Amino acid sequence: MSKITIDRYDLALLDALQRKGNATNATLGEQIRLSASQISRRIQRLEEDGVIAGYVALLAPSALGLGITAFAQVILERHGEAASEAFENAVAAMPEVTDCLSVSGDADYMLRIVVPDLAEFSELMMKRLLRLPGVARIKTSIALQTIKQTHVLPLDHLTQPNKPRQRVRYAEG
Repeated sequence: MSKITIDRYDLALLDALQRKGNATNATLGEQIRLSASQISRRIQRLEEDGVIAGYVALLAPSALGLGITAFAQVILERHGEAASEAFENAVAAMPEVTDCLSVSGDADYMLRIVVPDLAEFSELMMKRLLRLPGVARIKTSIALQTIKQTHVLPLDHLTQPNKPRQRVRYAEG
């Protein structure tokens, strides 16, 4: 992977975009103290470099009747490319599973699941997830209250020169 350079303006731009992704270039320029055309060029470069992966509207699950958020730790019977691929493909086709991560520790996968109610959660678990080929066990937890949930990534480590970084090189301004 090639190294990319992120300066203080890029950091400010990334932070602003994480918080309000639909801000205009003019608004971002006022906030960061660059022209709208400079903002546009920086955004294009950050997109091309893969730093900005895309843009979305964040929806409020409860406003859409999605009242249950659950987390499931999945343990497979066998480990291997075929078993993992079959599980991953099946889970990718389930819209209720919003996140699927391969994890270390006692489980093989961690899922984040969003459904309207406990009846739907039960249906998903009993008739779909537990019946997937290769699934040995699933341990679930239902979220009782959201204390913190953010899409904003921490960026402070990019300004600390003594900490090792892999792909990004920070440049002063």
